[in-house]
Amino acid sequence: MTKKILRALAGETLPTPPIWMMRQAGRYLPEYKATRAEAGDFLSLCYNPELATEVTLQPIRRYGFDAAILFADILLLPQALGADLWFVTGEGPRLSTITTDAEFDKLGQGEIIHDTLNPVYETVRRLSKELPSETTLIGFAGAPWTVATYMIAGRGTPDQGPAHALKAENRALFEKIIDRLTESTIDYLSEQVKAGAEVVKIFDSWAGSLQGEDFDRYALEPARIITSELKSRFPDLPVIAFPRQAGDKYIGFHKATGADCVAVDDSVTPEWAAEHVQVDGCVQGNLKSSHMVTGGQDLIDETRRVVKAFSKGPHIFNLGHGITPDADPENVQLMIDTIRNG
Repeated sequence: MTKKILRALAGETLPTPPIWMMRQAGRYLPEYKATRAEAGDFLSLCYNPELATEVTLQPIRRYGFDAAILFADILLLPQALGADLWFVTGEGPRLSTITTDAEFDKLGQGEIIHDTLNPVYETVRRLSKELPSETTLIGFAGAPWTVATYMIAGRGTPDQGPAHALKAENRALFEKIIDRLTESTIDYLSEQVKAGAEVVKIFDSWAGSLQGEDFDRYALEPARIITSELKSRFPDLPVIAFPRQAGDKYIGFHKATGADCVAVDDSVTPEWAAEHVQVDGCVQGNLKSSHMVTGGQDLIDETRRVVKAFSKGPHIFNLGHGITPDADPENVQLMIDTIRNG
């Protein structure tokens, strides 16, 4: 095994951590903006294998990251299940809502998702052939809770209030949505692996809004089920879990879910995560995304701090969340040089 990310995921402590960034193919890059304009709109880009492959490769060509992550969106899965999906310029995604049993009953299940998602699998197949031999290909999906929050509200919300309300008012329906998404996510990720993904990541962007037992039932348990089933199908598949803003719930998440790596956001310090999370396995993270905007000596110092904090165990260097559109591409290079050149 020579790919650096696979070595870290297998538990190896490397002298220099492998590097990739969440949203590394995106709006901070001029070449991405050009390809996005060619595609016409965001969803057309996601479903065009030639152009989706191109934008996935762009940051690899520019920076030589150790991994490429499939260019797609977590809301393609609910669209494949039958929800209407569209994007409002400057405001983000919109979905037809699922708040009643009648609306839920209109959703598809099983093999039906692949009719919509086949272009995504074709993008994975192309990437597995076109990526440099040393670059790991990561597939991904949104976690059931996070995807459910969009399906229930019809859009992103600051506090995931509509999903919490449905959970309180109609727990049976809420759990049916979570279960359907859990099953479909397993099938979706399985097809990505068959197409060539070497690692999969489960993004639970809104995990932090689940408290106490709800976190265990609707963030931890679906991650455990998805990971367990994927590993039964693909015994050597590494899984990265990202329960963002989980706080103390990061502790023990490796063991509770079976994930090979837990990604941590920047609401916890790298020193805390090294002490409490990395003890159980590989950790991914966790430089603040804002450093990609501001740059300078603070970027260098904080990058070195993250590397040092995690240097005694397996670590994949990443940001605490996705890179933002206002980031300076030169700061990304500065971060990489700081990690690789000391």
